[in-house]
Amino acid sequence: MENNIKVLPLIPLRGITIFPYMVMHFDVGREKSILALEESMLNGQKVFLAAQKEAKVEEPEEDDIFQMGTICNIKQILKLPGDTVRVLVEGENRASIKDFIQKEPYFKVEIEELRDIECVDNNKCEALLRSVRKAFDEYIKLSGTIPAETIASLDDIESPGRFADVVSSYLILKQEKKQELLEAYDATERLEKLLIVLNNEIDVLKVERKIGIKVKNKIDKVQKEYYLREQLKAIQEELGEEDEDKKEINRYKNKINKAKLPKPAKEKALYELDRLKNSGSYSAEGGIIRTYLDLVLDLPWNAETEENLDIKRAREILEKEHYGLEDVKDRIIEFLAVKKMSSSLKGAILCLVGPPGVGKTSIAKSIANALNRNFTRMSLGGIRDEAEIRGHRKTYVGAIPGRIIYGLKQAKSRNPVFLLDEIDKMSNDFRGDPADALLEVLDSEQNSTFRDHYLELDFDLSDVLFITTANTLDTIPRPLMDRMEIIEVSGYTTEEKFHIAKEHLIPKKLKEYNLEEGKIDISDSAIYLIIESYTRESGVRSLERKIASIIRKAIAEMVEKDKEKISITVNNVKKYLGSVIYTYDKANTVDQVGVVMGMAWTGYGGDTLPIEVTVMCGTGKLELTGQLGDVMKESAKAGYSYVRANADKYGIDVEFYKNKDIHIHVPEGAVPKDGPSAGVTMITAMVSALSCKKVKHNVAMTGEITLTGRVLPIGGLKEKTLAAYRAGIDTIIIPKDNEKDLLKIPKTIRNKINFILAKNIDEVLDNALNK
Repeated sequence: MENNIKVLPLIPLRGITIFPYMVMHFDVGREKSILALEESMLNGQKVFLAAQKEAKVEEPEEDDIFQMGTICNIKQILKLPGDTVRVLVEGENRASIKDFIQKEPYFKVEIEELRDIECVDNNKCEALLRSVRKAFDEYIKLSGTIPAETIASLDDIESPGRFADVVSSYLILKQEKKQELLEAYDATERLEKLLIVLNNEIDVLKVERKIGIKVKNKIDKVQKEYYLREQLKAIQEELGEEDEDKKEINRYKNKINKAKLPKPAKEKALYELDRLKNSGSYSAEGGIIRTYLDLVLDLPWNAETEENLDIKRAREILEKEHYGLEDVKDRIIEFLAVKKMSSSLKGAILCLVGPPGVGKTSIAKSIANALNRNFTRMSLGGIRDEAEIRGHRKTYVGAIPGRIIYGLKQAKSRNPVFLLDEIDKMSNDFRGDPADALLEVLDSEQNSTFRDHYLELDFDLSDVLFITTANTLDTIPRPLMDRMEIIEVSGYTTEEKFHIAKEHLIPKKLKEYNLEEGKIDISDSAIYLIIESYTRESGVRSLERKIASIIRKAIAEMVEKDKEKISITVNNVKKYLGSVIYTYDKANTVDQVGVVMGMAWTGYGGDTLPIEVTVMCGTGKLELTGQLGDVMKESAKAGYSYVRANADKYGIDVEFYKNKDIHIHVPEGAVPKDGPSAGVTMITAMVSALSCKKVKHNVAMTGEITLTGRVLPIGGLKEKTLAAYRAGIDTIIIPKDNEKDLLKIPKTIRNKINFILAKNIDEVLDNALNK
């Protein structure tokens, strides 16, 4: 290898790499570069060209320029307008910068000229040469940017290094790749790198061509379809026929004219039809418009069912489909009677509130059946998006109407019974509060002009009978509750559950399993046992499941043992349902000190809640156990303070709070207990324990107290009374303010229990404690 040291002017190139034997022209505009060019012309027309590492750098420094470049001969200079010079150069040899001699007014560098290192292994070199030639041939065919004659011009080149340089000069590569090829002055190494680069480029070009063919085929197909459609239109016009687009437009136009739409709806539909005509059937906008027009035409703007306001028929349907629930039935009959007299439903939005399984949804269906109205239902449980009620605006992708409008479309009448189920289980998030959107729906003063965001038209909801259901009123927003009439659907008594099972559930299941009447007989006592020992609920869902389980097991036994008939009695219920699941507290048979029978209401109905108090020597501590909630803890503390304040009145040592510890315990400690109705029970138990007076075993009580001893009213009296009756209690002490609720208790049970109405705690203690 022969090395030569030279000093030449340097021109930094931006985004360009010059290879030896490469002829190329480029524009020079920077002052430094023009001065370097002029110097080169005065001294042998030779210049050193090296690429910048970053093309964006306007004034490069030493570190911004690659060390390896090319010594070039300047062949031609042409001045262009705007102080720009176009230069034609021919590359000679590689060279490496050894030192920067000057930087101003132009770069002058000391370089070392590098000669190619020729191949040592001729066989390897020949193999590489052939591979590069073959790969370059394929590259030319795939790229289509290099003339085919180029291959022929390469045949005359014998030097492997020169061949590699010429091929590299034709490739369209990134700056880094070109510089890498330039810096390989060993011919074998250069061919190897060039082969790798060519193979990578060929792979990329193949993928590009594949994608291009796919795109072209798609475009050709679309163009072909368009051309054929235009031909079809021309043929149809010649034959005097209408094309499909016109047929569709005319079809929609006829539907709009026949639909008897309100004036605003008709104008909107015709406006959208004009947009469909102009947008074209196959456009994305056309699909959106067609969906909108279909909705407008499907809505029951004027369609309604003829009401049947026969009060006797309505009463018969309600009695046939539901046992008990007299208050609910009476309210519905009142509603129908008012409707018949006034022909108005304004303000009639009913809310059925009660525990699960009592038949709220089926009552709504019965109302629809009695009125001869269509029925539609929407579940609100878990809904947290306002658009579920009011819909999305059509500008959104995937926009749909709200569930109210969609429900009316399903009902196919403008006066259906519309059930909004689980209104107490709505949620909200950043997309809005659906409860706020329901305010307009359930307000009789506003819903005559309900506007869905998708529909963008006023729809009259005033003839819709909205019925809502809820398990509790606590989670219903107050403004929403203000728009509804609350009807409480309380739990069923044991007697009512018995009749429901005997008259409805058992026949229903026998029919469902295709059994003849009498094949499976369930005795009355067995039904009572299932109700009392295998279910604990206010409704009858669990009871229905237990009855279904018994019938299925009985059918299996009939099939296996070839029995014609099976009778299910108290003695063999356990055989089908297993051991008893629930047991109820029974009243004590003897009077005891510090033990009082309280009453509680749960989601499953009423239950008895015995409270025990024991007094021990100590330092005045009050201990509460039994998984009590905050409200019951407060009742206990309020009762303790009342007893301390009135100890002398009840014959209790006034110093008891100094030397006695009191422990209040509510059994079944693993079950959480809370509610504002245990105050009187706790005071009675504490007074009994501290005064050593026994509590009457046949007495139960409920009520909250104040620090002055006043007894406050409670809820769930019917359910609590049923639980006390079931436990064998014959005397119940209740707050005086709950006297009005006695009418809700079934007469058969009310006549068997002695109710004592108490205004203050003294009346409770007088009737509960032995003298």
